[in-house]
Amino acid sequence: MDSLWIAATGARAVLQRQTVVANNLANADTTGYRSAQPQFRALPVYGEPLPSNAYVATQSDTTDFRQGPMIHTGRNLDVAVQGPGWLAVQTAGGGTAYTRNGDLRISGSGLLVTSDGHPVLAQSGSPISLPQLQSIQIGADGTISGVPAGSQPNALVVLGRIQLVNPPAAQLQRGADGLFRDTQGPAQPDPAVQVASGVLEGSNVNPVQAMVQMLDNTRAFEMQTKLMQSVNQNQQAAEQLLNVT
Repeated sequence: MDSLWIAATGARAVLQRQTVVANNLANADTTGYRSAQPQFRALPVYGEPLPSNAYVATQSDTTDFRQGPMIHTGRNLDVAVQGPGWLAVQTAGGGTAYTRNGDLRISGSGLLVTSDGHPVLAQSGSPISLPQLQSIQIGADGTISGVPAGSQPNALVVLGRIQLVNPPAAQLQRGADGLFRDTQGPAQPDPAVQVASGVLEGSNVNPVQAMVQMLDNTRAFEMQTKLMQSVNQNQQAAEQLLNVT
């Protein structure tokens, strides 16, 4: 039964890894997406008669924080964080979270939001609200400038500044909504973080590598299930021999 249990934990780990890889592949075109990496540990099976055996235990997924490819769009509301750093946004529950999704929009109520609807936060920690504009631009430090509707084309005014942060990667935790939170509390704005305007950062998922991983996972799962079948068959054969004797 120890062998059957060990094989079962291995199969379960492979299924979890396949789920993570499939989610990565599904987000290969998601702006600013950071791929997840499943983590496992080999733990010993305590007690007799097989103290040298080990089973697989799952751990929390880690994140690949490497930067994705930069895609030039020329759109004034598209921004990409240069190097380490994040855009601060407001969550559905009113908290603070972080994203690399610089595909920004202006909502019907005048809020600056990401493409998935999260309000972008200003340096003060409040959502950025904008008036009706005839033009807009975002500077490298996140400063938003624009020409209000009805004004002269050269009547450029500063409207706010995006909160840019850079908490340690070890403190960041991905939520179910895809946003990252700082486990030590909201991070302070970091003036060293810069953005490029007219650029979007693509996902750092390698689709080809993800497909290869899915094939490897399929083979590994088949191996584990065959092992479970073999263990079950051996057990049945042993029981038959005991019944004969």
